[in-house]
Amino acid sequence: MAGTSTNSRFTAPGTEAHAREGMFLVAPNGREEEVRAQLARPAFSRVADLKVRYLPYGELESHRESIARFGTGMKAIHAISRTLV
Repeated sequence: MAGTSTNSRFTAPGTEAHAREGMFLVAPNGREEEVRAQLARPAFSRVADLKVRYLPYGELESHRESIARFGTGMKAIHAISRTLV
């Protein structure tokens, strides 16, 4: 195909580069214990390698404007999320 490059600089979510930065599981408020229980199952034993953090909808909703106005990078998101495993 003309004009198509196979050397793309795009890094898709879920790739190794993004995994090193950690991942966020965004879920409804009050579901943290259920999420923790699911991640404790043997099928999810490698999740700890992904640095997954729990981010409740309510935290995003209540801090959305401040994050948009003042935030750059992931510092604010990390501040309102909690480590899962």
